[in-house]
Amino acid sequence: MQLEPGWPARLEPEFAQPYMAQLRGFLQDEKRAGKRIFPPGDEIFEAFAHTPLERVKVVILGQDPYHGEGQAHGLCFSVRPGVKVPPSLQNIYREIHDELGHPIP
Repeated sequence: MQLEPGWPARLEPEFAQPYMAQLRGFLQDEKRAGKRIFPPGDEIFEAFAHTPLERVKVVILGQDPYHGEGQAHGLCFSVRPGVKVPPSLQNIYREIHDELGHPIP
C-alpha cells in the first residue's frame, strides 16, 4: 500500500492493534467463503495515498459503504469516472450546488 509520507508513523500503531489483525482475519475468511468485499483489498486505504496528513482539516465518515460492483474504490463519497453516481452522492452534489452554487458534476 502506497501512503503519503506523513501517514505511516500515525497509522502503524493502529495497524499493530489486535482489532486490526481480527479485522484482517475476518475479511480473509469472508473472501474465502465466496463473499465479495468492497472496496478491493488494495484500495481500502486509498485516501491515505492521495491526501497528505498535514493537509487534512476535516474528516467525514460514511455510515454505509457503496456495495455495487465498481462503486467502492477506497474514497468515501466518490466513484470512479464512468461509474453511475449512487443516490447518496447525488444528494451530496445537490446540497453542495444548492448551498455553494458549485455545478453538479
